[in-house]
Amino acid sequence: MAATPSGGTITIPEAEAKHRWSTVDEVDQAITELTKVKDAWVETDLPTRISLLEDIVSLAVEHMDEWAEVSMPPKGIDPGSALAGEDYATGPMQLVRHARLLADTLRMLHETGDVQLPAEPYVKHGQVVVPVFPTSKLDQAAMPMHKAELWLEPHVTLDTIETAAIYKDKDHPGKLCCVLGAGNFSSIGAKDVLHKMFADDEVCILKMNPVNEHVGPVLEKVLEPLVHAGFLRIVYGGIEVGSHLTSHPEVDTLHMTGSDKTYEAIVFGPGKEGAKRKAKDQPVNTKPFTTELGSVGPVIVTPGPWSDADIEYQAKQLVSWLSLNVGFACGCPRVIITHKRWAKRQQFLDAIRACLAEAPEREPYYPGARDRWEAFMAAHPEAETFGPTDEGCVPWTFIPDLDPDERDDIAFRVEAWQGLFAEVALDVDADVAAFLFHATEFANEALWGTLSATMLVHPKQLKDVEIEAAVDRAVRDLRYGSIGINVWAAVSYGMGSTTWGGFPGHTRTDIQSGQGVVNNTYLIGSPQKTVVQAPWMLGKKPPMSYDAKTFPAMARKLTLLEGNADWKQLPGIVIDGLRA
Repeated sequence: MAATPSGGTITIPEAEAKHRWSTVDEVDQAITELTKVKDAWVETDLPTRISLLEDIVSLAVEHMDEWAEVSMPPKGIDPGSALAGEDYATGPMQLVRHARLLADTLRMLHETGDVQLPAEPYVKHGQVVVPVFPTSKLDQAAMPMHKAELWLEPHVTLDTIETAAIYKDKDHPGKLCCVLGAGNFSSIGAKDVLHKMFADDEVCILKMNPVNEHVGPVLEKVLEPLVHAGFLRIVYGGIEVGSHLTSHPEVDTLHMTGSDKTYEAIVFGPGKEGAKRKAKDQPVNTKPFTTELGSVGPVIVTPGPWSDADIEYQAKQLVSWLSLNVGFACGCPRVIITHKRWAKRQQFLDAIRACLAEAPEREPYYPGARDRWEAFMAAHPEAETFGPTDEGCVPWTFIPDLDPDERDDIAFRVEAWQGLFAEVALDVDADVAAFLFHATEFANEALWGTLSATMLVHPKQLKDVEIEAAVDRAVRDLRYGSIGINVWAAVSYGMGSTTWGGFPGHTRTDIQSGQGVVNNTYLIGSPQKTVVQAPWMLGKKPPMSYDAKTFPAMARKLTLLEGNADWKQLPGIVIDGLRA
């Protein structure tokens, strides 16, 4: 069993190869080819870039069924089950939206010389806030009553907002970025490539993660326009290939979505010697490195006048977030923060238990899942499990009623990276504003990472001026890169026009959720955090509910809607949502 760290993730073992791994010679050849064209990419005009993105959208739609179907077997998903929608929603749909929004932005630049934002920026709490969703009437129809805003760093004023700065000043050299692809959602590596190429102006070599490298051949088809043009290469391999790439002298920059332990091994070296160098801040690799590295994400449950229907809906929604991709997701909720004196707390926890009991069993396909589960069980033998616990199984696991004063608890400091979450109850004044103040402090100070935080606030309370102000202060004070109000904060990953990444300020010796952001398709400079807000309830079941039988059909239609701006798909999407 891997040693349990004091913070971050437990080291994940390397997955077995599912595709022929690239040789060092093949990797070197790819680097040589990309080095020759990195300046040409900087000089590539906007019409050409727009055309490349449009071709990627078309190819992603064309190959979406193949993409989803090849993603399912390694995860143990029956293509005929409700779970099949997961791989449409987290795969082709994500890439299609990202590429389309980037093309829209570049088209605005080409036609007008600037980026037209969807609404006027304004100042709140001394910070510039930019509305970035909905981006269109299509967004308004597909996600009614959702809104997202991008808060910029405090130094930005309304007069100094920057958009697409890298396109307005092309006096910079070309660069080659090594993108280390994520192993969970199949769209992440491809989306990271689009961000580095079209937002940072760098050619890319993408190394597929061994966990999901079986999707690589489909991505090669979808991203073929970039490969054919010479600006992208896709390679395969494990730690040896990764080490060769990240240390290669002709690779200028690095980007990864993954584990803080992988980041530290790259920057400071592996093992005890690497730990010593980290303690002294003596890196062995000083290349510019953007990263998204996970988090122990909180869900702040504001005590309120919840009905039985509210409790059942929100419990199902929480468990659906946890169970997506078997909990192998950096945005998964990990710690539920409740008010100890809330009269409905136990009813809510019991509803969570009922949902965990009925959620379908999933294949713990990610390497080391059982070892990580055993580490948490050793620390919390009282944890409640739902499903088989035999060797090789990893059941849904819930650890309620943690002690908020035990700030070094494994559930607060270590990302579980499996279907496990915990609950902590704060015994503070009954006043909602006081609870939100203490819950914000706890999330900021006790939990590892700064990626995403979610708040559940009853709509009746949002009509109360004092409570609305307390929620507003909590949003201001939460040090997280994405914040959701009555919606999973990780939705900002999928919106595309929003940012996704840790809160600014991490250093290489305390990297936590990483440095930099991705997505941000309006190419807005100096982002600090994204704030997304949605209705309290959407239909009878939450979106992407673990038991939504119509989810596969709806996710497929959403991909067509995004890819083709096909309004004809909208009635079917609404009907699928109502029939879920």
